[in-house]
Amino acid sequence: MSLPDPTIHRRATPRAGLASLPKLLPGLVLAVGLALVAYLLTLMPGLKLVSTLLLAIVLGIAARNMGLLPQNAQAGLTFASKSLLRLGVVLLGLRLSLPDVFSLGFGALLTILLTAAGTYLVAIILRRYLALAPTTALLTTTGTAICGASAIAGISAALPPKAQDPDDETVDNAALTALAVITLCGTLTMFALPALVGFLPLTPLQAGVWLGASIHEVGQVVAAGGFISPEVTDIATVSKLGRVVLLAPIVALVGYGQSRQAQRKTSQAKSHRPPLLPLFVVGFIVAIVLRSVLAWSGLDQPLGPLLAGLNTFTTFILAVAMAALGTAVNLKSTLSAGGPALLFGLILSGATASIALGLTLCLV
Repeated sequence: MSLPDPTIHRRATPRAGLASLPKLLPGLVLAVGLALVAYLLTLMPGLKLVSTLLLAIVLGIAARNMGLLPQNAQAGLTFASKSLLRLGVVLLGLRLSLPDVFSLGFGALLTILLTAAGTYLVAIILRRYLALAPTTALLTTTGTAICGASAIAGISAALPPKAQDPDDETVDNAALTALAVITLCGTLTMFALPALVGFLPLTPLQAGVWLGASIHEVGQVVAAGGFISPEVTDIATVSKLGRVVLLAPIVALVGYGQSRQAQRKTSQAKSHRPPLLPLFVVGFIVAIVLRSVLAWSGLDQPLGPLLAGLNTFTTFILAVAMAALGTAVNLKSTLSAGGPALLFGLILSGATASIALGLTLCLV
């Protein structure tokens, strides 16, 4: 049975509470089931390097476009794609420890920061020459510059369901396109960069920083470092976490911009206007500070099993949200944006790796 336009429902969906739990349950159960299937698929030998979030959104898309969604699932799917997505972004902050990032040294940190800035600059120039919708460009750029699927999830949570642009683009469709492009490009760099390390005059520190500053997903960075040595793997992983820290200010800026836009368009009283900084962004920043305090105090070691469990829970919550996002995607309209988005992602990934390499050789 087909569903009505999901963007209409998402605008009208009331805030969920205990009284609305029976209404939310069918959609939540469906999203959780899709996320579980996605996780189980990643345990298969051929899919271990594929992001759970990407598989979850693909399963959601398949369910919708094959007409497998029950009519009463919409409310729960809307709740999962918004509220659970924001919860996952907040919990994502608990993965990030500033002391670990600072241990890389000033040169490496400057390399990471300038590489991300360079990626955004190249994207602004590149988009002028490609027929790419702005929301797709923003999500693909952030996934390339920061941390792949997690960055796409974070930015998606800060955007309205329907972006106000000439292409009438939805965030759901843009997120699908960006996730597919980021996964493909990240996989290519995961194999290409370690192969190039053997031909370049890089120390283990430089190799690790280059991999961490260039490859999109954390799992892909770990795999790429493993092709070289354990030392490079450790450095690359910490370098990657340094990029993930940048997600906080990026999401805050996007959320602030959306709030300012909403304030200009509304004629309601000031007390009814949205906050300048979304609450989930504040929670994300607080989570980073909390994890950093635990690291500085040494409490992160005895709390290791708890933090590892929270890390798994965070990935699952984000997978549930991505599965729900997938159920709102119209596959036919999304595929029309695939060509320009893929070209955009490939060029941008190459530019990111090139910028990171030049900065690494000069600064690290």
